Amino acid sequence: MTGSSPSASTSSSAGAPGPDRGAHAPAAPEGVLLIDKPAGMSSHDVVASVKRALSGVKVGHAGTLDPFATGLLIVLVGRATKMQQALMALPKRYETVARLGATSSTGDPEGEITDTGRLPPDPLVLPTGQLAQRAPRYSAVKIRGERAYRRARRGEQFEPPQRIVTVYRFEQLWRDRDPAHPRAGFAIECSAGTYVRSLIADLGDAYCEQLRRTAIGPFEVGEASAPPVRGERWPDPPLLAPERVLVAVREPAAAQ
Repeated sequence: MTGSSPSASTSSSAGAPGPDRGAHAPAAPEGVLLIDKPAGMSSHDVVASVKRALSGVKVGHAGTLDPFATGLLIVLVGRATKMQQALMALPKRYETVARLGATSSTGDPEGEITDTGRLPPDPLVLPTGQLAQRAPRYSAVKIRGERAYRRARRGEQFEPPQRIVTVYRFEQLWRDRDPAHPRAGFAIECSAGTYVRSLIADLGDAYCEQLRRTAIGPFEVGEASAPPVRGERWPDPPLLAPERVLVAVREPAAAQ
C-alpha cells in the first residue's frame, strides 16, 4: 500500500510558498493638508485632485473658497475628515482688493459688472463687531434644501436668510484713486461663516476683484503647498498628524 505519511504531508505543506503573515499593507494616508488654492480652481477641484493623487482615499475640506479666490484651503485626509466641524469653526483672515465705482451681480469678477461711477466715501466707515449679514445670492448656502447659486442661476427671486457674524478687523490698507480703475485694499479678520463679498458689497458701489485667504485659526498660507499636479501620484504628501492639528487648535483657545 502506497501513500504519504502524515509527516511527509506536513513537510510538503511547509515547503510550499504561502502568504507572509508578518507582512502588512501600507497604511492609508491620513492627516491634514494645508493647500494654497490657485485662482480658477474650485475647492471641489482641489479635493478631487488630492483624492486622485492619493489613490482614492477619503478626502474632504474644512471651508470652501470661491473659484476666483486664492489662498489657504484645509484639506482633510482619511480619519482627519472627522475633524471637519472643529476646523470649519475657526476664525479666518483675508486680504482683498475691491473695485470701486462698480457693482457685480455675484459680488466678484465672475458676475455681470455694472459701472456706476459712484465712489464710496473716503474715508470709509468699516464695520466691526457683531453684524447681521446676508449671504450672497450666488453662494453655496442652502435655501429650502437647494444651493442658493442654483436658484439664482435659474433667475428665481429669493432673499438668503440673515446670520450673525463677527468681524474682528476691517482695515483699509491702501486706496488707488485712478478715475479709470479706482480700487482699495483691505485686511479682514472674521468669524467662520462671514462672507467677505457681502462686506465689500455693503460698502456701496464696490465688489471683490481679488480675494486671498491668508490664515485659518493658527494655520498660515505661508505653510501651505500647491495642490498636486493633475494625473500624478503624491507619494509623500506633507500631512499634518490629526493629533498635532488638534493641539494647535486648542492652544490659542486656551490662551484666551
